[in-house]
Amino acid sequence: MSTYVFKAMDLTGVKAHGEVEADSKQAVSDQLKQRGLIVLDISDKHSSREIELSFMKRVKANELAIFSRQLSTMITAGMSILRSLYVLEVQTEGKFLKETIVAVRKDVEAGLSLSAAMERHPKVFSPLFVAMAQAGELGGVLESSLIRVADQLEKDASLRRQIKSAMIYPALVITFAVGVMMALVAFLVPVFEGVFKQFGGHLPGITQVSVGLSHAVVGYWWLMFISAGGLAVAFLKWKSSSWGRPQWDRFRLRVPMKIGTIVQQVAVARWSRTFASLTSAGVPLLQALEITGKTGGNVTIEEAMDGVIASVKRGGTIAAPLAQAPIFPTMVTHMVGVGEESGALDSMLEKIAEFYEDQVAASVKALTSILEPIMIIVIGSIVGFIVISMYMPLFTVYNNIK
Repeated sequence: MSTYVFKAMDLTGVKAHGEVEADSKQAVSDQLKQRGLIVLDISDKHSSREIELSFMKRVKANELAIFSRQLSTMITAGMSILRSLYVLEVQTEGKFLKETIVAVRKDVEAGLSLSAAMERHPKVFSPLFVAMAQAGELGGVLESSLIRVADQLEKDASLRRQIKSAMIYPALVITFAVGVMMALVAFLVPVFEGVFKQFGGHLPGITQVSVGLSHAVVGYWWLMFISAGGLAVAFLKWKSSSWGRPQWDRFRLRVPMKIGTIVQQVAVARWSRTFASLTSAGVPLLQALEITGKTGGNVTIEEAMDGVIASVKRGGTIAAPLAQAPIFPTMVTHMVGVGEESGALDSMLEKIAEFYEDQVAASVKALTSILEPIMIIVIGSIVGFIVISMYMPLFTVYNNIK
């Protein structure tokens, strides 16, 4: 038997909570109902904590999209939500996702709605997923809402793949170049240094720089690794902090060589796709705006949504405050305005998302073409610097011999 923590309420509205030992959440629910209580929440005292502490586990967007599509298909076929979750629990291969489905299924067995059960696992089910599931439950169109969630997840994953695939080649070239440079400095420079000592004389400044770098790499390589690790950890903590994240998000938008443009296009495409999915699923406008701001991936989007929410509460439009946010191009604000006037905001947002997703693909190709010659120049300069610094003393020795 396991220990469960429950929250309940009697018919007069008085709340009750406590712990119960039982074989399952369903057994706890039955006991509480026999006592005349209305179940509000039941959680496993031990296993729920284990899931929450597994901060290193992640569920891929493709796995979640497949789960959403399969659940929608089974609900459309007439299967109950509980039976559908049982089937998905058996056939899901990902360990963490399987554990989460089991927990969701137990919560549904205990009387919670599907969206409420999903909301208890924020590391797997985002606010977007939960809100669309909730809207589908209230409107009786859960299966179509789940399909929209799957489409949204797949589009978002596609954007991420485009960026990652474009960065693989530059990352490999830079890694190889750094490796070659370190090998030259660690193994080639000491050989030349020994030759220079035999002939004596004063080394040129450029050669002294290479020799000093060689001594640092050979003698303090461990310090270099520790420093690099410390800088990486400090950067990640700064980027995730409440004061560092806004600075990082604004800096990314100003990076030259089309990088800032790509960041802006990705943010706008994700914003419009998410907003379109929420509005078409029937999520209330204010809730959709709030969720869109949180899932936009950039603090400037979130700040812009705060202005939009304030405008909507005053009875204003969405397009007006968007026009004041620099991250949104003029075309976006005009199209949103037309969508509001025509009553087709969700379809207009879909068109915006498709346009900027295409723009991201074109910008990524342009960025790759720009980076290739720059990397060649940088790598050639580094290797040329080391080679010239090693051969300059040889020319000096040759002239002295003559």
